[in-house]
Amino acid sequence: MWIDELPYVDEHAADIAADADDVWAALVETLDRSFSHAAASTYARAVGCDDHRASGPRPLAAGSAMPGFRVAVATAPSELVLVGRHRFSSYALCFHIDVIGAGHTQLRAETRAAFPGVTGALYRTLVIGTRGHDVAVRRLLAGIKRRAESRARSAA
Repeated sequence: MWIDELPYVDEHAADIAADADDVWAALVETLDRSFSHAAASTYARAVGCDDHRASGPRPLAAGSAMPGFRVAVATAPSELVLVGRHRFSSYALCFHIDVIGAGHTQLRAETRAAFPGVTGALYRTLVIGTRGHDVAVRRLLAGIKRRAESRARSAA
């Protein structure tokens, strides 16, 4: 799979007081809500993303798309891999859910991306170099954590 060929960018993690099934549900719900709105679609079109609108099965599964991403792998409740391409980059965002103990998991978000050419290097500087990517991924993980822990409390 071409994901393995993409250079490693970074990885962020969140410890979550919820089981893997709750984290999985929170992950797919949060991603779908976060990326399936007008602003995301507008941005995806502006940079020339292959996928610029939500389509395919819901909840997210292999073949689902949302602005900027397509689900390449969906193995509930352990792995979700999003891929995408646009004029400045080819990228993957890989989520891994690891069980740490009863009712406790770790969610990891690994980013891989290639930024070819001068325009790709400039885009990398704007997105990665400014730490904007870090802020966005940490915020996304925090939202998933809140939703998963809320689900777990409701089920208890």
